[in-house]
Amino acid sequence: MTKASPEIEALAAQRLADDEAPSARRRSLSLREAFTEFVKHPSPYMIGAFLVGSVAARVYVGGGAWWELLIPVGLIALFPVIEWVIHVAILHWRPRPLGPINLDSRLARDHRAHHADPRDLPLVFIPWRALLWVLPSYVVEAWLFTPTTSSMLTLLVSVYAIMAFYEWTHYLVHSDYRPKSRWYRSVWRNHRLHHYKNEHYWFTVTSAGTADRLFGTYPDPTTVERSDTARHLHGA
Repeated sequence: MTKASPEIEALAAQRLADDEAPSARRRSLSLREAFTEFVKHPSPYMIGAFLVGSVAARVYVGGGAWWELLIPVGLIALFPVIEWVIHVAILHWRPRPLGPINLDSRLARDHRAHHADPRDLPLVFIPWRALLWVLPSYVVEAWLFTPTTSSMLTLLVSVYAIMAFYEWTHYLVHSDYRPKSRWYRSVWRNHRLHHYKNEHYWFTVTSAGTADRLFGTYPDPTTVERSDTARHLHGA
């Protein structure tokens, strides 16, 4: 990972300052304070319940084949691409008319609201109504596509752990916690550029310069014009 240039850091900081002004009353949070706020929202408990349940079931079943280790490794390797595709194709879905019907999902509407007000913390989290069907749907999919009980549970543990990591990272980026590690500074900078510079780039949330480089959405920020629709996706 290359070191962030001062120009990019300054640009991201300026976009944040623009969004938060006036912000004299805001202060930087510690990780403990950030976590205290994090657990006030429903999605950490919902994802955590499925994660703890799948871990307990995996420990109870025991055993398993060596190749099951490839499941978490493969998911971690693929996750930047999965994250990019979901962000672009589902969350940034542009409403389309189909006869008398307007094709638009609740997830896309909630994400447009998130862009309109990135400081609104409840909008940062995966909507709990979506989790009501998303979380159990992974159980069905894992049961259908894995050959053994142990591999099914290994897959579920991996999926729910990645979801928990995504939820925490995305929340932290939008909180008042400020980056300290080199990795987190790069993630923080990219996501701020997506929200405050141009919504057509920097789609990954838990990594920086991974899938965005692959799909051509990781430009030099100094070459990108500030978008008038970053806060109002599709001009809505």
